Amino acid sequence: MLRLLSDENFNGDIVRGLFLRQPDLDLLRVQDVGLREADDPTILNWAVQNDRIVLSHDRVTMPDLAYEQLRDKEQMSGLFIINDRMPVRQAIDELLLLVNCSEQSEWKGVVLYLPL
Repeated sequence: MLRLLSDENFNGDIVRGLFLRQPDLDLLRVQDVGLREADDPTILNWAVQNDRIVLSHDRVTMPDLAYEQLRDKEQMSGLFIINDRMPVRQAIDELLLLVNCSEQSEWKGVVLYLPL
């Protein structure tokens, strides 16, 4: 099962729906780990240190920072960019597919855009 970290502005309906469908999901919110209002580099670095894939709707700055980490030969634990116009149910379905059908190590250094 994947270990996830949702960005501060990530849709709470998606988070709640994920937990309703899979109560044992290993998902933390940045608010839960003391990263409320932290900048994106801090969130990405925390995710690396704690081996978590970041969930975000931020298509502007977050992917660029992740690619910068890779370019600079730094670790990046994975980033899933979920289109904020994607229906909540579809986002939940696709995230649970990834959570249950892949391994954490497959996403190291990967920026994935959803919908699939």
